[in-house]
Amino acid sequence: MVRFRTNNSSPPPRIVTVLVVAVIAILAVAPALSFASTASGMTSSSKLRHESCPTNSCSTNWSGYAVTSTSGSVTFVKGSWVVPTVSCGGGTQYSSFWVGIDGYNSGTVEQTGTDSDCSSGSPRYYAWYEFYPRPSFIVNGLTVHPGDTIVAQVQYSGSKFVTTITDVTTGQTSSTSARVNSAQRSSAEWVAEAPSSSGGVLPLANFGTVSFGSANQATISGETKNIGAFPTIWQITMVTSGGVVKAQPSSLATNLSSFTVTWHSAGP
Repeated sequence: MVRFRTNNSSPPPRIVTVLVVAVIAILAVAPALSFASTASGMTSSSKLRHESCPTNSCSTNWSGYAVTSTSGSVTFVKGSWVVPTVSCGGGTQYSSFWVGIDGYNSGTVEQTGTDSDCSSGSPRYYAWYEFYPRPSFIVNGLTVHPGDTIVAQVQYSGSKFVTTITDVTTGQTSSTSARVNSAQRSSAEWVAEAPSSSGGVLPLANFGTVSFGSANQATISGETKNIGAFPTIWQITMVTSGGVVKAQPSSLATNLSSFTVTWHSAGP
């Protein structure tokens, strides 16, 4: 039986900076994001408690699903989604879509995904990876277009994490690995996110509806299952600090894997 709790806690932000981050090497060299960077562990100050939360977890920056277990139990996560077309008016907004290990209840995040952003009113699409607390990096040689099907995964093996992201539509793929010594390996996630800056959560770009597919699986304690087959599942709704819905996940499909996330408002 799936065990839900009534208190709602906010997962960590992917922090967007306004300064150019210096290029560093994590086995493979890639340009650091000049306006998208790290994720951090959940803190007591980021927890939300709303009587009106429509699901068993609410967050100011995440929407989607997470599964949690004991420390050291998560070794693999895989997901797929279709890159959503962003609707841009004026200004700058952000939306990130990713799979990862850690972050829901720990201080590191090993993740890879895509962004559908609005930069001064113009759409921008790209792929990235991150081993927090190191910064995010744009994936070289992988061009992202709206409507492309993405398959991404993070695997832990031999004391290293390996992120792999593939644009199935174009056939482009990229893998990167790194050691993250303090990783808890206690959660896996499939998330649509509003990144953050030093000033807080940034406006969420209007991505319409993003569809996560049938490849949403994790390996926990040696067993590989779809999201809905695990005993502890968090269906995460993105809300403002006042509880207004920004992005809402659907229920899981009958395959216990597929779901959608629908944009409702930019925030804050």
